[in-house]
Amino acid sequence: MSKYFNIAGPCNPQDHYMLNAADRLKEVMPLIEQKQYFVIHAARQSGKTTFLWDLEKRLNDSGRYYALYCSLEGLQGVTDPKEGIPAIVNCIKTDLQHTPIPGCETFAANADFSDFTNVLRNELTRLCISLDKPLVILFDEADCLSANTLISFLRQLRNGYNSRIRTPFVHTVALVGMRNIRDFKAQVRPDSETLGSASPFNIVTKSLTLTNFTQEEIVTLYAQHTNDTGQIFEPQALELVYRQTQGQPWLVNAIAREVVVETLQSDYTQPVTAPMVSEAIQTIIRRRDTHIDSLLERLKEERVRRIIEPVIIGEQASIEMLSDDYRYTEDLGLVRYTPSVGVAPANPIYAEVIVRTLNWSSQSEIESTHPEYHMPRYFKDGKIDMAYLLRDFQDFWRENSEIWEERFQYKEAAPHLILMAFLQRVINGGGHLIREMAAGKKRLDLCIDYKANKYPLELKVYRKESTYDEGIIQLARYMDTLGSTEGWLLVFDRRPDRTWDEKIFTRTETTPDGKAITIVGC
Repeated sequence: MSKYFNIAGPCNPQDHYMLNAADRLKEVMPLIEQKQYFVIHAARQSGKTTFLWDLEKRLNDSGRYYALYCSLEGLQGVTDPKEGIPAIVNCIKTDLQHTPIPGCETFAANADFSDFTNVLRNELTRLCISLDKPLVILFDEADCLSANTLISFLRQLRNGYNSRIRTPFVHTVALVGMRNIRDFKAQVRPDSETLGSASPFNIVTKSLTLTNFTQEEIVTLYAQHTNDTGQIFEPQALELVYRQTQGQPWLVNAIAREVVVETLQSDYTQPVTAPMVSEAIQTIIRRRDTHIDSLLERLKEERVRRIIEPVIIGEQASIEMLSDDYRYTEDLGLVRYTPSVGVAPANPIYAEVIVRTLNWSSQSEIESTHPEYHMPRYFKDGKIDMAYLLRDFQDFWRENSEIWEERFQYKEAAPHLILMAFLQRVINGGGHLIREMAAGKKRLDLCIDYKANKYPLELKVYRKESTYDEGIIQLARYMDTLGSTEGWLLVFDRRPDRTWDEKIFTRTETTPDGKAITIVGC
């Protein structure tokens, strides 16, 4: 059986195209050699389990250690340590059956589960005493533990760690999950309390993370398929994959699989082109596979809204970069920070699906209640009549905004989401709406790409009179990147003392270098 691009579960080198797992976190082996405890955290579907399975095998094959992989996923929601700690001991017992570690049949055979505050430490101590090599335990999905189960688990590991000089205990423990151990606040205590620096697991030496693939690593991964089948990925296709995914491992594999298996029906004689990649991306966005769907379910959480909403409307100042909310949203893989743009969606694909998730019901309702809003209405003489299109939006906004804004959980971003739903409805099936979201930009850039023409738009919320001048300058810069001489600045005035006749207007200004910018008041 030939190898394939895997999008379901951990990878293995026999069946799947994959990068060398050992190369993804080279810092791990020195920590193990130094008997350290550490954390590995990364976003969902980043390759954590694949890495741990490979690490377990490498350690056991080395002959220097006994290594055990143990998933704690089944402990989700078990908060009472009287139930949780025995369950953890039993997880270890079950996973021991699949390793070369001797004495597994006697592990926890006579465990005193009534002493739940010490039973985990005691049983691991007994196991380590019986072994002739150091024991390494890799706890996957460690952030599934919560409340007092998590606290008791960490304390027993810490107690065993601290007493290792006198009593054998686990050589190395890795806690692996989406979240860093210092950010387990939500699982331990509500509101602003945290585990703190004197936490039950302050023995952690280092926190590591699995990063996304680089562009070179994507080329290396896809080259494995080329070597096996002869099918090439054109350079423009490779560049587009990286630009749209920013190297997110699941997306990188999903795009390749969509093109190779679905689009080309495994016809390896045809090269993979950039248009094929673009169409595959749109298919993945529309289909909302399990990975994307589970990620976007998090948008309903209030702490995620507090980060995503400022990203949509361009309000960097309202994002506390050191807050648990930001750390949580970043750990989920929804956002990233770069000095040049500030906080932004983790990649363009996530940016697209975030907006479509938040305004899907609005777009559907526009389609059913306003069938007249479609591109043939606005397309004249080979170009979009933007004046006509945006005049319709002004009328729609004036009639519906107060009712529609109340429907949104993301109320501050409601104007942006409604406009994007409107534009998506208009161009649906015939063009593409490009979104550039980044909180550091203090605005939302949009571009309608239709019939080989680009129509740049910029959205701002009125804050002060200089909002218009700032918007013109920012839009002119965006137009430069697109090579456009005409653009549209939409300013939403949400001041309660302003009448609709004062809010709704259109005027055109010309920049010193001759660009025509139409200001559309909403």
